[in-house]
Amino acid sequence: MPSDSQGRPAPDRVLADIADYVIGYPIDSSEAYRAARLCLTDSMGCAVAALNFEECRKRLGPMVAGMSFSPGVPVPGTSFKLDPISAAFNIATMIRWLDFNDAFVGHPSDNLGAILAAADYISRQRLAAGEQPLVMLDVLTALIKAYEIHGLLLLDNDYPSLGYDHDPVPKVAAAAVVTRMMGGGRDEIINAISNAWADGVCLRIYRQGKNTGPRKNWAAGDSSSRAVRLAMMALAGEMGYPSVLTAKTHGFYDSLFRGQPFTFFQAYGHYVVENVTFKFVPAGNHGQSAVECAFKLHPLVRDRLESIESIAIRTQNQLMRIMNKQGPLTNPSDRDHCAQYVVAVGLIHGRLEASYFEDAFAADPRIDRLRDKMTVTEDPRYTRDHLDPEKRSKANSIEIRLKDGTIHKAEVEYPIGHPRRRAECAPILEDKFKRHLEHRYSHQQQTAILELCADQARLEATPVNTFMDAFAI
Repeated sequence: MPSDSQGRPAPDRVLADIADYVIGYPIDSSEAYRAARLCLTDSMGCAVAALNFEECRKRLGPMVAGMSFSPGVPVPGTSFKLDPISAAFNIATMIRWLDFNDAFVGHPSDNLGAILAAADYISRQRLAAGEQPLVMLDVLTALIKAYEIHGLLLLDNDYPSLGYDHDPVPKVAAAAVVTRMMGGGRDEIINAISNAWADGVCLRIYRQGKNTGPRKNWAAGDSSSRAVRLAMMALAGEMGYPSVLTAKTHGFYDSLFRGQPFTFFQAYGHYVVENVTFKFVPAGNHGQSAVECAFKLHPLVRDRLESIESIAIRTQNQLMRIMNKQGPLTNPSDRDHCAQYVVAVGLIHGRLEASYFEDAFAADPRIDRLRDKMTVTEDPRYTRDHLDPEKRSKANSIEIRLKDGTIHKAEVEYPIGHPRRRAECAPILEDKFKRHLEHRYSHQQQTAILELCADQARLEATPVNTFMDAFAI
């Protein structure tokens, strides 16, 4: 590898490409900005909705009770005003908590905690110095670029097959855009993201089998807060590690990725933000179309549940690996990533809400009786279509056989929130956002938030601190 004049290696190409993209790539797509607005508002709604759950609330607030920071970053739906690192943890944890936020490969909205916390912090610092704050256009631009880095790093690079979670990737993506927002240049971005990779990986253990637990819900908070910290350290002069990926033996590839370099199906642009899937139920991404199938079948079987003989689910490989579970489910995090559970609830009730994963609801014996009648098999066509860049389908189908021989079938290749169904999805997203706000805000505050978020031009021109104050309590 070539070296610079000081004898250190030149930055790995992956590091340099990210830095050059963040600094120099102009986002000139109105569709990308429109999609970014939808991603932002949907994420804010999911964050506010998470406050209905004590398990989320008890993880929020300052690191030490009673600590204060001025001028602090407001945490949506709360009275907390925190330092940017703590605020990033809070906001990202809230967005991710219900597994209701947008999905691509992983959840690119995991980056938003860092982006919003950093942007608000910068804005309030500027205002205190008599300068102009950042505006939401800056946030949307950072969102587009973080989504792109996040998505392309994961699309062709299979972390789960190695036993890793994907949460190191939003740490890299968020650190890159936050460093730039804070005034960093190419060197600072490279230093920040090299330190993010030097942190290594998170084990996927908290998503798998009997170990499944709520860490998957706050892992995004961990990544976002670390990203802000690394960005601030880089801006303070902390050095990076330019061959952190490619160095022999001790680099990321050799030590953690079986010696294989990352691959990318295309260069960075604005592909990911335009191709996310929005969720219409709070469950694992690959099970969204299975739930939609269950809802279609609900009217046909709701009065004949005891007459069901068998339920056959055909699916893609990704669901087989992530959501195909048998046996006891011990907590909400376990249940929202179980295809059999979400299908059973969908067949019984014709709807699926966040509270349906709690212990009291899960005690309904009908759920496990239906789960015991299910088989889940891979359909190779579904897997191929999911991996096809022109399709990116998330197909599932359900066949129910009753004891009298009657058969009911449903197939959904593209769930409601898929980019191919964006027009159909729009009113559902709007209703989802409204419902989430109703749980936390007065009618007047709801109206103000909805009007702001619905107006692209007005939102883009709004100071970041004004936007964040709109969601504060």
